[in-house]
Amino acid sequence: MKIGVLGSGMVGQALATRLVSLGHEVTVGTRDVHKLDDWLASVDHKARVGSFAEAAANGEVVFNATAGSGALNALRMAGADNLRGKVVVDISNPLDFSRGMPPSLFVSNTDSLGEQIQQAFPEVRVVKSLNTMNANVMVNPHLVAGGDHTVFVCGDDAAAKAQVTSILRDEFGWRDVVDLGDIKAARTVEMLVPLWVALFAQNGSPMFQFKVVK
Repeated sequence: MKIGVLGSGMVGQALATRLVSLGHEVTVGTRDVHKLDDWLASVDHKARVGSFAEAAANGEVVFNATAGSGALNALRMAGADNLRGKVVVDISNPLDFSRGMPPSLFVSNTDSLGEQIQQAFPEVRVVKSLNTMNANVMVNPHLVAGGDHTVFVCGDDAAAKAQVTSILRDEFGWRDVVDLGDIKAARTVEMLVPLWVALFAQNGSPMFQFKVVK
């Protein structure tokens, strides 16, 4: 599959590395292509690096792994025409570091970043997922408790959620995928992130994840 990854930080690199290892044709979109020179060498140049627009145009599915504060702008740079009709997996979080640590959320309760993205790009099929964990756990869930924990999905398009769920299960190895409903549920998973940050500070390690026990 052709996959676009928007963002060249830790999350974007972890996603792209895993997707390349699975045999996908990956294009990483970034503002600075030379930032990824070392990463590109680490994957034996089996991926492409370009602009946000190039990654969006080349991807059948697009992962938004940009920082929350710049997510909407990055998607605008990617281009509505390049994204139209495509599944966009939104991993970004609305973290506000303006007052230092711990961060607050710049949108919450009655709105979410996932909803804002869907509203800004109504012809895009947004699925919120993978935003409640460390980047390495996103793509290798077995790293924590042998994979015995939960990943959430939400979005307005049932077929898009089914496609993302298939990627999570069949490609990344997630066993417990919980569908929270429409894109408004992005509020709930984004508001989990301050708890994740507090647990990280307490544990001194990001290698943990939430689990729904029934």
